[in-house]
Amino acid sequence: MKLLKTIKDKNLSENFRTREASRAVLFDRDNLIPLLFVSKYNYHKLPGGGLEGKENKIQALTREIKEEAGCVAKIGKEIGKVIEYRSEFNLKQTSYGYLGKVLTRGEQDFTKKEKKEGFELIWVSLDEAIKMVKKDKPTNYEGKFIKRRDLAFLIEAKKSDNS
Repeated sequence: MKLLKTIKDKNLSENFRTREASRAVLFDRDNLIPLLFVSKYNYHKLPGGGLEGKENKIQALTREIKEEAGCVAKIGKEIGKVIEYRSEFNLKQTSYGYLGKVLTRGEQDFTKKEKKEGFELIWVSLDEAIKMVKKDKPTNYEGKFIKRRDLAFLIEAKKSDNS
């Protein structure tokens, strides 16, 4: 998968943790995409999350889309990957981005942590999502990485044929 961006604040120690995650830019029949607003920390993010157990990238993404966006989606082509080195968490995270189509909409199933952070789902055009993420001013460490990561995915999705 094509490397879109590497994000780091400083070098990690030798014994860093690794995490793999999948994210998606999904289009509904009106060409709107789901975007999560994390109100507690003032940033937007794409649906997606970490692989659990023996899940592969698509299984994890399908689960996360259902939980965070309340959607069933058909996952399409790869957008690319973003590697983050988060020194504060001593973590190397690789996120894999995909394009997809929303098949059905339903209800979100946010975790307690997501509810506490004020997660809200909104539906916007791809151009609007790019503008919103660019304007975000995250107030926490993690949000600063998420902004840069998801902006890379959104910009690359704009270059792709999403029809």
